Amino acid sequence: MLLYICNKKKERIKMDMKLFTTFVVLNILNVVVQTIKSLVTNKCGKEIASLVNAVAYGLYQVILVYSVCDLPLWSKVIVVALANLVGVYVVKLGEEKIQKDRLWKIEVTIPTAEAEQAHQMLEFMGKIPHSYIPLSSKYTLFNIYCIDQEQSKKVKMLVEHYGAKYFIAEGKDF
Repeated sequence: MLLYICNKKKERIKMDMKLFTTFVVLNILNVVVQTIKSLVTNKCGKEIASLVNAVAYGLYQVILVYSVCDLPLWSKVIVVALANLVGVYVVKLGEEKIQKDRLWKIEVTIPTAEAEQAHQMLEFMGKIPHSYIPLSSKYTLFNIYCIDQEQSKKVKMLVEHYGAKYFIAEGKDF
């Protein structure tokens, strides 16, 4: 009898671990698909967006069924929270990696008294292409052209350094 109870307990633990593992995997997959769905809905055409939405909501129905499974509530809460942290981070990281470089035109207004210093900084930071026009004795307009994210980060530092007003226009992929 004791052997029978021990075997039943082992079977229950195996079943709980399998259920828990399935719940974890499905939640991570759901978060990834839902995040992709959000991105695709905004950036892609109607055919791809509708297909991804169909998959996302189909998978979500499976998640709803597993949400009522025989696992403790706090286990479910922790799994869902961690799945969101991991899943969204992974998708956004992947999005950054596959994002094509674009030409960005950044218009920056800098005090004229500091224009020459700003020009020198752009040259020093890697000869970032730019031109500048004094608008008045107070302000100079810089047109800065960034071809990759690294240059954009450097220009962001320049903008923050001067507390400058700026406008960004996105070009085409190249």
